[in-house]
Amino acid sequence: MAPRVYPHGASWRGTRRSGNLTRRVFLVMKPSPQLVERFLAQQRSRTFSYRAVGHSRRGAPAGFRADHHRVRLGEGRATFARAVEALRSWRMFDLGWLSTYPPAAPLEPGTTVAVRVRHFGFWSLNACRVVYRIDEEGPVVRFGFAYGTLPDHGERGEERFSVEWHHEDNSVWYDLFAFSRPNLPLARLGYPLTRLLQKRFARDSKRAMALAAAAHWPGSPAPKDPE
Repeated sequence: MAPRVYPHGASWRGTRRSGNLTRRVFLVMKPSPQLVERFLAQQRSRTFSYRAVGHSRRGAPAGFRADHHRVRLGEGRATFARAVEALRSWRMFDLGWLSTYPPAAPLEPGTTVAVRVRHFGFWSLNACRVVYRIDEEGPVVRFGFAYGTLPDHGERGEERFSVEWHHEDNSVWYDLFAFSRPNLPLARLGYPLTRLLQKRFARDSKRAMALAAAAHWPGSPAPKDPE
């Protein structure tokens, strides 16, 4: 999920406290791998910032805004295999303006990652942890995972990333579902900008997965998104 945006007056306050990176990590320059490692080291002992951990399996809990997006990636076993590999390598976050660290973190519950974002002239770091993994067989084969926010994230909530292979018509889909709300009262002031980032992430993430699943990636054009 895209990070929450704060007014410029608040973005730069309290980025460090007693030598520690704090909740609002907004930076003028791209955070170095060393800084991101420090940030992650402080996150691994922290708990989720919301109570309904795992709720994205069945929808959004009360009080959270839900977002759901899907795109058809193609057909067949080979397309599904490429889509699974794309999820495993976090290709849906390889967007230029947004990335995860470590770049190929394992999709296992308990794995902590940092989402590094460039937006509106500055950078931010946001902490998340993998909640559960999806690996289902049947008429619809599904693979994926969900992660949830930690306290050092601009918003609180959960996001599920999955790919599906429907045997009935051989179609393969990328499915993106999230529920979220501001982590801090001040974050509500930046909500319109946050919604723009969330929509941009959904669009770019679908395109990245469509390219990764294409038979001749990266040369093949992305399939048209059904809306």
